[in-house]
Amino acid sequence: MAISLGFGPADLARCRFAISPAFETLSAIRDATGSQGPGHHRRWLESVRAELPGLGLEPIVLLQPRRGYTPDFLAPPPTAPVGDFEAELTRIAATPAPVVRREIELALRHTPGAADTPTGRLLLGDPAEVLGLLTKLIRGAWQALVAPRWQRILALLEADVAHRSRLLAEGGLDRLFADLHPTVRWTGSALIRDPGGDEHHDLDGRGLLLMPSVFKWEEVIVVTDAPWQPTLVYPARGLGNAWEPRPDSTAAALTKLLGRTRAQLLTGLEEPASTTRLAHRHALALGTVSEHLTVLRAAGMVVGERHRHEIRYRRTALGDAVVRGG
Repeated sequence: MAISLGFGPADLARCRFAISPAFETLSAIRDATGSQGPGHHRRWLESVRAELPGLGLEPIVLLQPRRGYTPDFLAPPPTAPVGDFEAELTRIAATPAPVVRREIELALRHTPGAADTPTGRLLLGDPAEVLGLLTKLIRGAWQALVAPRWQRILALLEADVAHRSRLLAEGGLDRLFADLHPTVRWTGSALIRDPGGDEHHDLDGRGLLLMPSVFKWEEVIVVTDAPWQPTLVYPARGLGNAWEPRPDSTAAALTKLLGRTRAQLLTGLEEPASTTRLAHRHALALGTVSEHLTVLRAAGMVVGERHRHEIRYRRTALGDAVVRGG
């Protein structure tokens, strides 16, 4: 089962990249409040955990079901290569009341019983007041969860765009999509994300918007409905290094012992991952990752285990002890 996007001649000239601080903020809220594990955002989550209760994010959490529809007006399609948060928030605040009401009702239908909760009833109140509340909450989330770290996030996202743009210039879409993400493949006329919902969409001259994301850290999102241009949201290359702390005595000793790259790979294995995912996550060549994992495995710090068609590596008890300095 897959989602495929069919390209025609006009679409090849209409691929573009964009970065959206509002979209990253909505994704950060999902990561901070969802039931899924933090993955390699553990350090970030620990740094913001104390602030979460005071942000009052329950209305936005209810509008972002883990599976289902999230209102488009909460993070409108980016119009610039690098969005400005205040400009994006102004667009959100200008959403017409009928659109606010229609999209909130649609989102609530994806969570059984949501409309009958106190938060659900609040969201079904006067659309203008609800929009004002949601705009305020998004601003608060931006200021607490994202803005203090935005320069680090932006640098990583811009590095991804620069890398992908260079691949596009060197080898066209074949090179661009070759290592975009393990779940994405290019056939020469269609881009396929697997698994998906067994859907096919022709781009019909609209081209494709490519949006790297830090907080969409383990999944590729395909958006095909208006008002969005057909869009592919994908985890940014190298995001495994996004929250690398300034060296303390333990981290510095680990780097001195293993070398910087091996130390990053070992500390980044908070959960099992394949060589391909580790290469993408840490912005490394596959051969480089394989070489370092071989050394770590020989030292007894990691072990590889088959999972369906791939080998996933995890830390051993020794690896955990080395990372934690105990």
